[in-house]
Amino acid sequence: MEVAAKNHREKIVRRKDSWQLYLMLIPAVLVVLIFVYMPMGGLVMAFQDYKPYQGILKSEWVGLEQFKFLFEYPDSVQVIWNTLRIAMLKLFFGFISTLGFALLINEVRRKALRNTVQTFVFLPHFLSWVVLGGIFVELLNPDNGLVNLALQAMGMKPIFFLGDNNWFLFTVVSSEVWKEFGYGSIIFLAAIAGINPALYEAAQLDGAGKWKQVLHITLPSLIPTMVVVLTLSLSQVLNAGFDQIFNLYNPLVYEKGDIIDTFVYRVGLIDGNYSFSTAVGLFKSIVSLILIMGAYRLAYKVADYKIF
Repeated sequence: MEVAAKNHREKIVRRKDSWQLYLMLIPAVLVVLIFVYMPMGGLVMAFQDYKPYQGILKSEWVGLEQFKFLFEYPDSVQVIWNTLRIAMLKLFFGFISTLGFALLINEVRRKALRNTVQTFVFLPHFLSWVVLGGIFVELLNPDNGLVNLALQAMGMKPIFFLGDNNWFLFTVVSSEVWKEFGYGSIIFLAAIAGINPALYEAAQLDGAGKWKQVLHITLPSLIPTMVVVLTLSLSQVLNAGFDQIFNLYNPLVYEKGDIIDTFVYRVGLIDGNYSFSTAVGLFKSIVSLILIMGAYRLAYKVADYKIF
């Protein structure tokens, strides 16, 4: 008891001595309160028939009507399915590509070559989708885009990548993977760097080649990192990438390209249906919270790994 009390007193003293550090946190806390928590008050619109001229306080209270309308609205189910499909495809192929690239680049022994390759594959991550969207629109133009000109030179017919529903899905997933796989591999490269080199030396003495070293040492050592990456990614399963979709899609591909965020943008900001769009956004947030809690619990059960 005396030891516990002594430790408690020491903690209090340390906190008093560090009051300057806590003072430095005040601006960040204020920013979070103003721009993150205060806007949450607007969620009440999801339960109202909100009219801008009446405001939140005077708008009619309708309870769960907006949520009922969400599941009765003809486009809602399709939009939710589009979001899940695009997000899961991005998650699957993104995970495979980042892990594969990390394993491959780790085998490059020439430092200059390795750094050059990493620089080139990291660069797309730092480019805005506003910029990349314009580039892809020009490259994939069915009339005079560079990609279709190359296809025609090989005797193939031009493809309307951004106007055909099936090709649009392929374009969205592949371009997202291309943009993010290099930067996403950083966490795997860091985990690989932390593996004990003695394990590889012992495997070499036993006659194990590169493939067996990867299969029996590298991949098992990366399992906790994989679990964390997948767990955190599941929280974004309903975020299929508003920036990307908004800059690439058009009415021709709404059937398979319209996602929750673009749907909310059109219905809420363009059509002025603020209550319905708020209900859709709240539904998305609740589902995302359930997914991340379930994934975190699964990660603890399967890999005995805690994020916090």
